[in-house]
Amino acid sequence: MKHALLLLLLATVVAGCGEVVQETPAVDAPRMVLVTGATGSQGGAVARELLNRGYRVRGLTRNTESDRAKAMTDLGAEMVQGNFDDQQSLANALQGVHGVFAMTDFWEHGYDKEVQHGKNLVDAAKAAGVQHFVYTSVAGADADTGIPHFDSKGEVEVYIRDSGIDFSIVRPVEFMDNIRYDRENILSGEYHDPRGRESSHQWIAVSDIGFVVGEAFDKPGEWYGRTLEIAGDQLTIGEFVETLSRTLGIDVVHRQTSWEAFEEQSGQEMTEMLRWFDERGYSADVDALRRQYPSFLTYEQYLQSLGWN
Repeated sequence: MKHALLLLLLATVVAGCGEVVQETPAVDAPRMVLVTGATGSQGGAVARELLNRGYRVRGLTRNTESDRAKAMTDLGAEMVQGNFDDQQSLANALQGVHGVFAMTDFWEHGYDKEVQHGKNLVDAAKAAGVQHFVYTSVAGADADTGIPHFDSKGEVEVYIRDSGIDFSIVRPVEFMDNIRYDRENILSGEYHDPRGRESSHQWIAVSDIGFVVGEAFDKPGEWYGRTLEIAGDQLTIGEFVETLSRTLGIDVVHRQTSWEAFEEQSGQEMTEMLRWFDERGYSADVDALRRQYPSFLTYEQYLQSLGWN
């Protein structure tokens, strides 16, 4: 008893002297997960899902004073400054972390940087003793598509598997949420897309990516070493446009733009991707996924959640 009281007194004195005292969480304290990209679409969905499940969330961001970072702080996340080019910032962010949700960004950084960022994060997580590394990739990352932002994520996947870290990989298909960028055209009655009316495509709501990542952290025994392609719905472009019309209560028509016009507007990378969608496309087992995860949103349900009508 005297020994315990002496330790308590010593801790009080040290704290009173203004020294940094390392917090030791209780044995049953919620586990901490570092969420990269926490101020973005996927990372934000994951952070919110994990907070709702009772995890402690530490969000990695380059600017802790941004509006999005402050919004995550208001939800209960601990936002810390760091970036994938600064190994010390990653080491600092990973202190006391049980798991990592990792995402890499081709669109901002390009192929080589995306791959290097993924490797940097894996190395830092392994050095920190992280027990579960969950990476969000893309469906078809191992399908030799020739699409640069698919192949870059495929390289990161290989590095994760070879690293020896305990991992899970989630591969989403096309995001339902991308429809928001075409809101003006759609509400004016037109859906512009170079893909054919009869071609079939798969979609997933970003919120359901967050849900699946939550499942991975909740059930590591089922997820260690697992790679899962996820999709919530599959529709032809014709069916999709009919769903738009029915859900929004307006007549929407498919304006099939030429591939040349689409590439001029959207660039080569996006054009290569949509051509692959049109000619081959994703192949997630939507029926099996919906049986396992019945809460996955259909595209109609997602559209209803937007409140556009």
